Amino acid sequence: MAVRIVRLGSPRSPDEGLRVGTVRRPPRGVPKREFAARDFYDVWLPNLAPSEQLLKRGQIAANEREWKAFERAYRAQMKDADAARVLDLLAALSHNTNFAVGCYCADEARCHRSILRELLLARGARVA
Repeated sequence: MAVRIVRLGSPRSPDEGLRVGTVRRPPRGVPKREFAARDFYDVWLPNLAPSEQLLKRGQIAANEREWKAFERAYRAQMKDADAARVLDLLAALSHNTNFAVGCYCADEARCHRSILRELLLARGARVA
């Protein structure tokens, strides 16, 4: 049992389980009924996505200093009580079932999902 951190839209791994989209917006041009079939996500959970303003900052981060500023701000957003409870829930679930969380970004190193991985690990999650 574990949580996988994935790129939404990528082929699913065997035994991946439920795929959760931690993104601000649904995929463009894809009918809602096709989200799961096209390997985007089964459940949308924008609660763990960066705010719209912060997302834009992360996307244009041109150097390590700007990326670290994005990371600090995203971590601060994830300290919000609602986000923290969701992270705690996902960490606990990772010990009992397989599931995945993800985002659309091609480069995980420059995506909030890399930070999400660290936040889940810090809460004791089993991460594949």
